[in-house]
Amino acid sequence: GGGGASSSSSPAAAAAQALDGTRFDDTAPSWETLGRRLETLQRSRGTATAAERDLERDPAASPHALARRFGSDDDAPVRVMFYRDHAGWCPYCEKIWLQLEEKKIPYRVEKINMRCYGDKPASFTSKVPSGMLPVVEIDGELMTESAAIAAALEERFPERTPLLPARGTAAFARIEELNRLERALFSRWMRWLTSSWADGGNRSQFEEAMDVVDAELRKTPGAYFLGEELSLVDITFTPFLERMAASLAYYKGFKIEQSGGRWPGLDAWYRAMALRSDTYAWIKSDYYTHAHDLPPQLGGCEFNGDDEQVAFKRGIDGAAESWRLPLPPLNENSPEPSYLEESAVDDRVEAAAKVIGNAKNVVAFAARGSGRPGNRPVAARLSDPTATPDKEAIAGVDAALRRVCHELLEGTAAEAAAAAAKGVGVGVDVGVGMSERGAHDANRAAVSLAYLRDRVGVPRDLRYPAARQLRAHLNWFIDELEVR
Repeated sequence: GGGGASSSSSPAAAAAQALDGTRFDDTAPSWETLGRRLETLQRSRGTATAAERDLERDPAASPHALARRFGSDDDAPVRVMFYRDHAGWCPYCEKIWLQLEEKKIPYRVEKINMRCYGDKPASFTSKVPSGMLPVVEIDGELMTESAAIAAALEERFPERTPLLPARGTAAFARIEELNRLERALFSRWMRWLTSSWADGGNRSQFEEAMDVVDAELRKTPGAYFLGEELSLVDITFTPFLERMAASLAYYKGFKIEQSGGRWPGLDAWYRAMALRSDTYAWIKSDYYTHAHDLPPQLGGCEFNGDDEQVAFKRGIDGAAESWRLPLPPLNENSPEPSYLEESAVDDRVEAAAKVIGNAKNVVAFAARGSGRPGNRPVAARLSDPTATPDKEAIAGVDAALRRVCHELLEGTAAEAAAAAAKGVGVGVDVGVGMSERGAHDANRAAVSLAYLRDRVGVPRDLRYPAARQLRAHLNWFIDELEVR
């Protein structure tokens, strides 16, 4: 699974341990009924159903697509095979993924585990003994190292949206210097993030590098490093500026994204990247996922423990009200900024569709929460590929998730929470069927839902706004079990 806060340490899961003996009844529609309702809502809102969306040709990128053809014919050869990680954690894979999508180069995908959350197949390690990602095959030629892959994609597909300016131009002359700056910024970020000493000095050195990055962005018109058009330089900076914003907020209480005017060039860059609605918007992760996927990759990250850091951590982990209904609106001023226009209804429908479309597997995955841990732990603390679901919890988890999906589709729980926050009622009972003789064990369901909630990964499972809705609605069901 993706990164997350430990469900055993979260308030909802801790309280769930006190639910022994508490039971609830199944009050939810069937999966079939939910599926029909989902399709009705998708059509009414102009959203493609699962059967209608063609991931190979859809304008928008998808973490689930195993092939991308864009406008090419079915019988046209696909020259690129792209090996990337399953969870969307690998920053160097993200760089190549974004480049392929921006250039619209047809490609196929094979997903490979990172070592920190699973084993790599022999079919891959026989080709790449190091096991390192990303890897690309172009016309059968194997390539490793993201910088070499990126250069090859530009050289071999010049007809596909060039992402480098012409040689001999002033813009081209800046590329090498900007690439060195990206590595210098990376080095200072790593030093601060992974250190528990000299916090003030490491922060100052990082801020100095950020000042230079911001000045470079403001040298040219437009939001991007080389001017008004996205270039390979932006794609090189993207994975780590994304992870810097998440990790430094979580571990150091330091806000980079929409920094209150300190770095206006970076603010404009973050906004411009996020508004690339067919490419980066579907590839970008969220603060929560990165806060927990970085430690197993880096060997650990260090908290500085100041008040701002503690507050950011609580918000990112959902320990405050950030994962509870009613959810506050998402915008550029949110603790985690969001730039595309929010539609809470569409976000709820997206979340419901993800669960409904894979219900059996999602139920079994969640039931690991009250099952047995695996006998072969991996470095990513919340990944447990050999865990065993609790078979006795399956029916209750199934009932609970159907009710969660019902609320995602209908919006009743969100409406009731908003009304309660204003001190008024809505006249609708949104209870979860608590009963002394109920069919299902509340403790098993609560622990399982908390386990799932903490493992919703972005972009692997959902985009951030939809992931936030799913996490909050899972908390809604857990809270209903606790208070009734």
